[in-house]
Amino acid sequence: MRFVRFRSPTPNSRGARVGIFALANGLRADARLDDTDAAWLAENNAWYSVAYPEPDPGIFDRAAHPITECWFRASAAHLIARVDGYLNLLDRHGVPWERAESDDPGTVIYEDSVQLVVAPHRAAATAASPRY
Repeated sequence: MRFVRFRSPTPNSRGARVGIFALANGLRADARLDDTDAAWLAENNAWYSVAYPEPDPGIFDRAAHPITECWFRASAAHLIARVDGYLNLLDRHGVPWERAESDDPGTVIYEDSVQLVVAPHRAAATAASPRY
């Protein structure tokens, strides 16, 4: 089974590589989006909220799991297909990202038919394609 993640190519201060949804929402939080991009982001975030199950928020408790990562199953083509809009948004705002793939991205905390949430391995065996 192959897993795919779109993320920041560099870890943040906690050592986490933030995913593209957080990167895009960070643009909104920093008031860097115009009305058109903000509306697009709201619409697409809503689509993703309906399109796949939301894991229990407790799995993102930093005391229990200091770093978590969400990975798409490669078979979730309908979810991955819409990622391009987020990548284009990040590109337009000069936010670097990379596509990572792995057969073993970490210790599984949660899984369903389209995604995994993991505590990443320290030296996870991922193949990444940076995009700046």
